[in-house]
Amino acid sequence: MDRSALRVAWREAFSNAPPHFLSMIFMRKALIWHEQCRRFGALSPDLKRALNSTVAGKAVRQPAAAIHPGTQLVREWNGRRYQVDVSDDGFVMNGERYKSLSAIALHITGTSWSGPRFFGLNARSGGQA
Repeated sequence: MDRSALRVAWREAFSNAPPHFLSMIFMRKALIWHEQCRRFGALSPDLKRALNSTVAGKAVRQPAAAIHPGTQLVREWNGRRYQVDVSDDGFVMNGERYKSLSAIALHITGTSWSGPRFFGLNARSGGQA
């Protein structure tokens, strides 16, 4: 597209004329980004929040890891190895179903733990004993 075609496309996409100082390269990139957002969706609110935190110099909290059915989680605790299978409706350990990883961590340790933390699924994983 030449400059005049880019200005027309810009007006259609953004409902106003582009500033005169914009380069053709920038207008092309902005129009491409706009079309991608229209077709595939814009940035998620979580990602926008993380980007704004980064710009402000703040620490960005990592999202929890997604656990898909079929995944096997393994943890050694007090010399014993525990294996947990992730299913569509919860978690299975030794043939017994659990609703959450925290319930399994409680069963294993006898104390209240964050299940994802116990199984090392977030940045501050539990220590090995």
